[in-house]
Amino acid sequence: MLSIKDNKSKKLEAALAEQLKKDLDAQAAENVNEDELFVLADYDAFAGEKTGYSNYSYWRSTLQVFFKNKVAVFLLIVLASLLAFTFIQPHLPGQYPANLINNNPQTGKQLSNVAPGLTTVVANVPAGTQLRAKSVKGNDEWYAVDNVMESLKARTKFDIVEYGADWCKIEYKGETGYVKNNFQTKLKLPDDPTAVPYESRSNFKIEMYMQPQDYTNDGNALYAHKDQLTVDEKGNAVAKEDLELRVIPSEHAFWFGTNNIGQDLWARVWSGTRTSLIIGFIVAFFEAVIGITIGVLWGYVRKLDRILTEIYNVVDNIPQTIILILISYILRPGFGTLVFAMCLTCWLGMARFIRNQIVIIRDRDYNLASRCLGTGTAKIIMKNLLPYLVSVIMLRLALSIPAAIGNEVFITYIGLGLPVDIPSLGNLINEGRKLVTSETLRYQLIFPAIVLSIVTISFYIIGNAFADAADPKNHV
Repeated sequence: MLSIKDNKSKKLEAALAEQLKKDLDAQAAENVNEDELFVLADYDAFAGEKTGYSNYSYWRSTLQVFFKNKVAVFLLIVLASLLAFTFIQPHLPGQYPANLINNNPQTGKQLSNVAPGLTTVVANVPAGTQLRAKSVKGNDEWYAVDNVMESLKARTKFDIVEYGADWCKIEYKGETGYVKNNFQTKLKLPDDPTAVPYESRSNFKIEMYMQPQDYTNDGNALYAHKDQLTVDEKGNAVAKEDLELRVIPSEHAFWFGTNNIGQDLWARVWSGTRTSLIIGFIVAFFEAVIGITIGVLWGYVRKLDRILTEIYNVVDNIPQTIILILISYILRPGFGTLVFAMCLTCWLGMARFIRNQIVIIRDRDYNLASRCLGTGTAKIIMKNLLPYLVSVIMLRLALSIPAAIGNEVFITYIGLGLPVDIPSLGNLINEGRKLVTSETLRYQLIFPAIVLSIVTISFYIIGNAFADAADPKNHV
């Protein structure tokens, strides 16, 4: 009995304690101030806008992706430097004009096919060497010098006083000098030519030199600066110091050599690169303007589709090469004619490509929505269509520049391009190809071909890299 009473007492006490707790909580809740529990936040319009704002920029992201491609960035720097140098080069000191025919000031002969070199020095003469010197017409800073004492006519008799395998020391009219002993000289020698002195002669005209050295350039005088010589009234000169004899009266060398009429190939390569790049940029500009405009209208405006398709079919069925040749043949060859001929057909590929891309996306939901909302055609084209095509447009434009240069090279190759007085890569390659079989002259093709290769490869890689960077799928 006692256990039952104890259980009931415990249950009663628990029920009373729970009820008391509920009564206390209810009383506390009645005394709470709601203003102390909740604080109203102030409205901030800027913070409200910020929640829906993104700092994404299409062009900034495009450039960020592009500059991650180190090869493309390097080639872009190379291409920009090359383009800038084509304009700077004519204004640098010591540059020869591209069309100047360089002549030997003594003989008047053209400095034809001079090999490439970083200096005009062809011989070094020790101090104290005796030479003969003549003033250079129109140039007071240089002397034309050689060490030829006298020119002996063919079959002239003289005495050999010292025999040598390469040079023979001779006496002629009381003067002592040296003559070459080689197959060109063909001296008349006795059975024992070392038994000197004896009388001899040459079957051809030979030169009698002051020393057993030939200080001439193919028989023509070389040049020395006047400050390095002591010259008397008779033209006899002595080198004050170690003397550098130069092929021309100038310290400015022909770095790329000269062509067959003596023009500086270095100046012509850079002038030709400038001309070809200008042609490429002009043609690319018209290709972009005409091709994109026609392509967008062709693909988006349905009423124009049929007529533009027929125009395209007519023009495209005529080979581009035939059009270029006919225009260049009918009109007078020149810069304007060449650009006009290429601009007539350059837009075809761009227009067809843009048209096909526009047809794919013109009826997508966002374009249908824009038309339903009354958005104008021009705005739809500029806002909805062209941004979608930026990457492919940039790629085609980058490739159109070397393509235009290639067309210029081809037209010049067949003789209908720029006249020879306007240097271009086409002219230079056309002239150089004729000499490719000559080991000593093929440099006239190698240098312009290298520049053309750099331009073509650079535009191709840069165009591909920028096209990839312009694709939003590659943006982070």
